[in-house]
Amino acid sequence: MATYKSKSRKNQPSIPQVTEAEMVIDNNISSITEELEVNGKANINEILDMEEISSSTYAKTRLRTKKKSDELEKGGKAHLKHSSKKMKKDTDEAKWEPENWRKILENIRLMRSKDNAPVDIMGCHKCADENADEKTQRFHKLVALMLSSQTKDETTYHAMLRLKEQTLIPETIVNMKLNTLENMLHPVSFYKNKAKYLQQTSKILIDKYSSDIPNNIKELVALPGVGPKMAHICMSTAWQQVTGIGVDVHVHRICNRLNWVPKATKEPEQTRVALEAWLPQKLWAEVNHLLVGFGQTVCTPAKPKCENCLNSNICPSAPKSAKNINKNENNEINSQLAELLNKAELKKSKTILKDC
Repeated sequence: MATYKSKSRKNQPSIPQVTEAEMVIDNNISSITEELEVNGKANINEILDMEEISSSTYAKTRLRTKKKSDELEKGGKAHLKHSSKKMKKDTDEAKWEPENWRKILENIRLMRSKDNAPVDIMGCHKCADENADEKTQRFHKLVALMLSSQTKDETTYHAMLRLKEQTLIPETIVNMKLNTLENMLHPVSFYKNKAKYLQQTSKILIDKYSSDIPNNIKELVALPGVGPKMAHICMSTAWQQVTGIGVDVHVHRICNRLNWVPKATKEPEQTRVALEAWLPQKLWAEVNHLLVGFGQTVCTPAKPKCENCLNSNICPSAPKSAKNINKNENNEINSQLAELLNKAELKKSKTILKDC
């Protein structure tokens, strides 16, 4: 077979692998040639036929190799292009964060520090009996969270007061008649379903956890009537472990108003995933409490008090009227400050002239 050599190693083409068929043909040609040399006998046509087959096979092999090489090269470029786009997309997503979020959060902290919200006084963390043992307190916090879904803090708090009058432990809930439990929970939202879930959960806690509550998210959300929001808040308040952000209707609403999610979300769980993707983990513990209270007092579901909000000038959802009010207030403050400075400068100038 012919040997091909390149003039430079840099441009040297890859040598195709010799196939088994080519090796057989080469052996046959060598065999016939040896027979001719030894015996002086051989059919010249047989030799020519074998050489023609060898050349044809080699040409086909080269063609297949080149075609495969072109396909691999084309595929490799496409793969690299796709990988490059994917890496860029992942990088862009990793870099995403809302505009002005640090300033907005700082302002919310300031507003929350001025007045108490219902969550500060009657939130689920305030519903446990402080005189009870730690295990019982953990159960109280879980029960309060189960009742709190789509229910005002005041309603949940008073329902918990009624339950604690009956010695609130899992055994009491299990032994209580369902209609009695329902009456004690009313007017909590969906009180009939919640009464059923409470009895089912209490039985599981007795059977599997010695009347304590699970200490991990997976087992908490497996309990009847317990969702991700409740589980994350329960881990934080009952076990002092930050496992995620508890997103209720207030946090969900405010995050969408502030554009704290890359695109609008329809469910609180979608908001939780989007929020955790960019918010530093060291802030997860406080953000639920801050935003819930802010949503109860300022950024309310209906008729939010944008004119009283420190973020109205930078909030993407604030009406123009609120932005103008605060802008005018800032201008008034700035004009007063300028007047004071002018008076100070004038007084200073008079003093200088007097000294002269």
